[in-house]
Amino acid sequence: MSRLTVFNSPLLLGFDHFERVLDRVTKAQADGYPPYNVEQTSENSLRLTLALAGFSLEDLSLTVEDNQLVVRGKQKDEGERVFLHRGIAARQFQRAFVLAEGIEVQSARLDNGLLHIDLVRPQPESRVRKIEIKGGTRAGARELHLASDKSRA
Repeated sequence: MSRLTVFNSPLLLGFDHFERVLDRVTKAQADGYPPYNVEQTSENSLRLTLALAGFSLEDLSLTVEDNQLVVRGKQKDEGERVFLHRGIAARQFQRAFVLAEGIEVQSARLDNGLLHIDLVRPQPESRVRKIEIKGGTRAGARELHLASDKSRA
């Protein structure tokens, strides 16, 4: 069964990677743990904040894999503790965020159970490129003109 996409148009060439990114985002939204906020801190910067109660620095890893920011956490199980009720889950997680082209991770810090990840988009330099237009020689143009005159005769 084929599926229709926005990127199916013959006018949109080379956009198939956007379709893969959208598929990745759709799959990542299925799991709601850990909860997070996305905050715009300036015109060119964002802050992701993940609520990670009970996780220490040693329990967390943060990587960028093919324009995807991946946060992983795994708490060590302390076997000697006996819980009468365990409402705070000590489970592992993986949360992925797809980064737009050019977005960079500036810093990350864990503070009072909140992991703050600062992202920045550097201002792109304005690039103007002059493209040379090549033309035929004047002799070549004259030959074409003469040939068209002969065809009229």
